Amino acid sequence: MAVVALSIALLVLLLLLSLMAVHRHGAEREAERLRRLVARQAEEMQALRRPDGGAVLERLPDPLIVLDADRAVRRTNAAARAALGADIGAVLRHPGLRGAIDRALAAGTAQGADLSLPVPVAREVHAAVVPLDAPLDDGGRVLVVLSDRTRERVVERMRADFVANASHELRTPLTSLVGFIETLQGAAADDPPAQRRFLTIMAEQAARMNRLIDDLLSLSRIELTEHQPPADKVDLGTLVPPLAEAFEPRLQDSAARIELDLPPDLPAVTGDADQLAQVLQNLLDNALKYGARGGTIRLRAARASGERWPSRPGVVITVADQGPGVPRAHLPRLTERFYRVDKGRSRDAGGTGLGLAIVKHIVNRHRGQLLIESEEGVGTTVSVWLPRAPDQARSAGG
Repeated sequence: MAVVALSIALLVLLLLLSLMAVHRHGAEREAERLRRLVARQAEEMQALRRPDGGAVLERLPDPLIVLDADRAVRRTNAAARAALGADIGAVLRHPGLRGAIDRALAAGTAQGADLSLPVPVAREVHAAVVPLDAPLDDGGRVLVVLSDRTRERVVERMRADFVANASHELRTPLTSLVGFIETLQGAAADDPPAQRRFLTIMAEQAARMNRLIDDLLSLSRIELTEHQPPADKVDLGTLVPPLAEAFEPRLQDSAARIELDLPPDLPAVTGDADQLAQVLQNLLDNALKYGARGGTIRLRAARASGERWPSRPGVVITVADQGPGVPRAHLPRLTERFYRVDKGRSRDAGGTGLGLAIVKHIVNRHRGQLLIESEEGVGTTVSVWLPRAPDQARSAGG
């Protein structure tokens, strides 16, 4: 009974520690999943009292290691062997885990330790060590349960980075505004030309902050509904042309042009018209900012085909520019918040570093796919796959 009680206490401790690391978005779903997991594991741990307890231990989802009083391995389960392989010994020699085992045996109480394991792959792991009052049949005196926390730690770091980056992005224009205001109140108080120059710059900085705040609010709203896919039918042939026309004033300034390719029989897609418009606006905006002056931006939509896209019916929207392109090493990170290939150029162009992050989350909500391809000196192509509207798919026999 002591084994069962301590095991259940261990599982409750793991639940509490897991809940502390849950990202605020989807926390309720994650908590419910963990509650079900703990309930299932508690039932399985109770079954350890039965003669077939070893078989139950073997099926536990978390890596578990049983040690005797001399710290020798008596038993491991399938999860431990799959996760650690031949590196179980190296993990047990980790100073943090060794210390937790020593404390557990000395105090007779459960202990915990957070470990950074370099083998077999780099991971963040929480180890819960539970001493057993009565040894198991094979001499086991200590249970070591390892819970992978790598994803949670990554989420925590991303959240911290997001707050730091957002603060930095706002602080820069705000500092400029404060400095110009002080100058207008002092040295430039009687200098109309300087006042006009400073006020122009202040207006640009205020607009930059306004764009940043708008993008942050937009990203927050999208994330809140990302788990709820849209159900409306959107006609891209009607949606796209007005969006392209709205860029005409900026196209004239950069001597660029937008070339549309929208087949008349293009099927409708399942989506949110406002969010899909935002996707296209962001992609066209990026193509205009970072494309070649006097170049052509090609916006194309077509029925999806080829192995790169899902097998079910869909439509692919493609925006291609003729800019300098993006080095291959940067491509996987382009959809990260505030990630910029060229920070100076991006800020000079009025970018907030959130455009592609917004695109990614909208595409995720639409259960679509996003593909970014680029070749230095040639240009960048961004493709978005969207599912066809159900009635269209049924009428086509799909």
